[in-house]
Amino acid sequence: MTKQTIIKICGISDARVLDAVIAAGADMAGFVHFARSPRHLSLGEISELISLARARIQSVVLLVDPDDALVGEVKKLAPDIIQLHGKESPKRVEQIKAQTGLHVIKAVPVGDANDIKALKAYLGPADLLLLDAKPPKDALRPGGLGATFDWNLLKALDGDIDYMLSGGLSPDNVAMAIKLVDPYGVDVSSGVEQAPGEKDLGLIKAFIANARRST
Repeated sequence: MTKQTIIKICGISDARVLDAVIAAGADMAGFVHFARSPRHLSLGEISELISLARARIQSVVLLVDPDDALVGEVKKLAPDIIQLHGKESPKRVEQIKAQTGLHVIKAVPVGDANDIKALKAYLGPADLLLLDAKPPKDALRPGGLGATFDWNLLKALDGDIDYMLSGGLSPDNVAMAIKLVDPYGVDVSSGVEQAPGEKDLGLIKAFIANARRST
């Protein structure tokens, strides 16, 4: 029996979208706490959504280079997972795991073969890697930019390495991506939006349906 690909919808901003994501069959719901993102939520808003998500779907709080104080505040919200999307070192990932006792996803930018080699340093510290397209040097955000990378680079990875594929995925290409690289999971944000930060329920349903059909 073919394994089922894990599906994460990131950048969820309200209960209506969260309910739609759960109803459509996603496995993880991502909430962003990063002021530069159009999907940014306050910790209070995230707390309410985590409460709604509990026992229905795994909740993931996305942070970018958080300090210990912020990590402590997020721990109090009791999400299932913390996602680190900044320049956190492997040592910093280990520190955050130890401080929170939570599972940690580490986002790693991929642009060339050197990035594939570098990501291996995170295999022990992080519970799961999320491979995203490397942003331009002048980008104000580390992710959620709707750009893809050359998935053929992933052929250099050990087949036993679990990772989530992110970066430029959409209802139109998610099935092809899964067939090509067979990731543990797929992650989408801007690819299911009608405008930055505004999720489209139809695109969410189509993304999940197309991802499921490919597994």
